[in-house]
Amino acid sequence: MTGAATDAVLTKAAALMPEAVAAWSDFLRIPSISAQPDHAGDCRQAAAWARDALAKLGFAAALHETEGHPVVLATHPGPDLDPDLDLGAAAPHLLYYGHYDVQPPEPLELWPSPPFTPTLVDGPRGQRMVARGAVDDKGQVAAWLGAFAAWFAATGTLPVRLTVLLEGEEEIGSPHLEPFLNTARAQLAADAAVISDTNLWDFTTPAITTGLRGLLYVEIRARAASRDLHSGLFGGVACNPINELVRALGALRDAAGLVQIPGFYDGVAEPDAAQKTAWAALGFDAAAFLGDVGLTTPSGETGRGVLERLWARPTADLNGIWGGYAGPGAKTVIPAEAGAKISFRLVPGQNPEAILAGLKRFLAARVHPDLKLDYALFGAAPGIAVATDLPVVAAARAALAEEYARPPVLIGCGASIPVVESLKRVLGLETLLMGFGLDDDQIHSPGEKFEIACFEHGLRAHIRLLGHLAARSG
Repeated sequence: MTGAATDAVLTKAAALMPEAVAAWSDFLRIPSISAQPDHAGDCRQAAAWARDALAKLGFAAALHETEGHPVVLATHPGPDLDPDLDLGAAAPHLLYYGHYDVQPPEPLELWPSPPFTPTLVDGPRGQRMVARGAVDDKGQVAAWLGAFAAWFAATGTLPVRLTVLLEGEEEIGSPHLEPFLNTARAQLAADAAVISDTNLWDFTTPAITTGLRGLLYVEIRARAASRDLHSGLFGGVACNPINELVRALGALRDAAGLVQIPGFYDGVAEPDAAQKTAWAALGFDAAAFLGDVGLTTPSGETGRGVLERLWARPTADLNGIWGGYAGPGAKTVIPAEAGAKISFRLVPGQNPEAILAGLKRFLAARVHPDLKLDYALFGAAPGIAVATDLPVVAAARAALAEEYARPPVLIGCGASIPVVESLKRVLGLETLLMGFGLDDDQIHSPGEKFEIACFEHGLRAHIRLLGHLAARSG
């Protein structure tokens, strides 16, 4: 595959860009909220939309049922469209992964426009698309679908072999994805995986993400008396679940920000000198990063830089806490139960199961004997270090350098994409993380957006990536 072919596809992509944006908008109109049972039909509609879009590009595409929302699996033989021949066997084989489900949009009153009415608005960097899922992950999926469409329109085929895997439960922890990976191993075989669900370094600087923190997410229910109690008749005698839970959870971190669960830091490696030098060279502006969200002073572990805290250090954060009476006026009650949600962002070397066991021991040793603690696990995935010495990464570096007229930087990510670990462990695949979002895209928040320029760069970068991989196999 020559550079001339890629140039022709880029020219075709420019002509088709309005169609790509329109298709993206159609995808965004479907309220595929995986966490809410009332939207199960919408999730199926989004899956069917993606299946049909892929089928139009020559993919063999189908929905596969799970115990939750369906998975879309599609395959394309690449430059050899005749399955009875093997002329395209030398072409690289990529597995593109994405998700069609989105986070709930609430609180609705904070949206500048209805969350499932995609709206183009002017911003400081040009136009942007505002909608739930605009960037996470429908916008990034739509970008690589647009790249496939441009290749197909310009050449009648695709330059490499492709498998597409789209799930509908990423936003709820992918509870049924790994069983599907196990049953569909043969259909999912590939040379490497590609995921666009990460960010640029900044608006003008591309990035390849080389590390992800893992996640342990737990809900704790604390119960004591058989019913709520009068705080005058029982106060000072009866176990108060709120008091006990707050006191125990408050001991999780010390004044320096270190997590106090015994063994929590087992396996955690210090960043080496080369990593620290590379991070320093990025010129990260911590004040601007915090200032954008109305903050001034870094939290977490003292004595460490902000990027080190985000990319190389684990965390423990309360995400929600409740109990007792919270309505207007007074109600003098000792509640029978209380609860909390807590997340741990983990780094490579930490074992989520060991951390959970340590949390249970830590809390049990610090609460009243009448307090009963129950745990619900909503996610457990280790931190990931992504390989950088892969042909797909080399092709991505070249593609991004051409698209942005500057080489990409290698960055970490404080968030989690558990499927990366699953693809490695179950399918033996390394993953290229090449995303086009920005820190201010407000993912999971009201007003989520994706810059049109970022969408267009992403679409063209995926065109260039496929062209480079095809050239390497020729």
